Amino acid sequence: MKRRWLPKWVSGFRDRHGKARYRFRRKGQAQYLFKHAPGTEEFRQEYQACLTASEAPKIQPGADKIKPGTFDDLIVRYYRSPDFLDPSPRTQVVYRGVIERWRAKYGSGRVADLETRHVAAMMAEMLPHRTSANMLRKRLSALMAFANRQGEIDKNPVLATKPYRIDGGGFHTWTEPEIALYEAHHPTGTMARLMFDLLLWTGQRGGDVRLLGPNAIQDKRLVITQEKTKVTVSLPILPALAQSILATQTGEDTFLVTTHGKTFTRKGFGNKFRDWCDAAGLPHCSAHGLRKAAARRFAEARCSNQQIKAWTGHTTDSEIARYTAAVDQQLMSDAAAEMLLANLIQRVSQKSSQAPEKG
Repeated sequence: MKRRWLPKWVSGFRDRHGKARYRFRRKGQAQYLFKHAPGTEEFRQEYQACLTASEAPKIQPGADKIKPGTFDDLIVRYYRSPDFLDPSPRTQVVYRGVIERWRAKYGSGRVADLETRHVAAMMAEMLPHRTSANMLRKRLSALMAFANRQGEIDKNPVLATKPYRIDGGGFHTWTEPEIALYEAHHPTGTMARLMFDLLLWTGQRGGDVRLLGPNAIQDKRLVITQEKTKVTVSLPILPALAQSILATQTGEDTFLVTTHGKTFTRKGFGNKFRDWCDAAGLPHCSAHGLRKAAARRFAEARCSNQQIKAWTGHTTDSEIARYTAAVDQQLMSDAAAEMLLANLIQRVSQKSSQAPEKG
């Protein structure tokens, strides 16, 4: 008997260009074409999403009776478009959750009937949860942009709405005293410290740090392809991080492992770091806050936005501005004063050298 190497319900085929492709086909679910090759972490995530039906959704009885022109009809087609499929599988799960909760209430409505006032009212219904209301606005805007390109509407009615202002800067950015407090509580050589050091000294998201291991080291650098954006960054391994890795008993595949020697799950990673922060007396601090702290440190070192983006993997200056909002104001104003005085001294010196000699 020929040994099967692909996961259950996955089969391979060649497309009309002769390229190897893979699909998920399971009775009662829609077919799904994989974007990544078997054996990769991305493929594993896609396959898991198919098993849970967040991808390859279950076929509902009577689905063929969906009326054309309704949101039910539009959403089915949207899920098969690049608009929805281009983001990572993890992001798709989040987006689908927002859309499906809205669809349960408004799916039978006609796309052409949606007006700006309707969207504003739907957002208001979600108060006081402003972040959720803004997320719904984004997803509806993307859905209606797709409808516009499909020729079903003349303009996107969501664009005329206004998002709610969100007070605060999101995740708290770690301060230097908080960093010192964690380091004092969790010494070098512990898994708690290694997780902290990987987050701080790489400035990457927890989902990427969780999977970092010896295979990421190339020419004494860490090469990371970010799961969320697919941006690849190549980072020098700074001395503090190198010391932490060498002092800790790491795993074979990933640096960070549980007490049982296994790679942390996404949820387990977050929960464990939460416990370690709480133990250090830092209940308001988080893993993502260390990514912001890394960006803050670069800004305080007078690095340019382009240099910070090369490290964090961000692609726009607006993202960097959001991440570096907690820059030490006193430190930066002192630096500005130094630059101002240096410039004034230079101008006075140039003016003196250009003055005609008295004779």
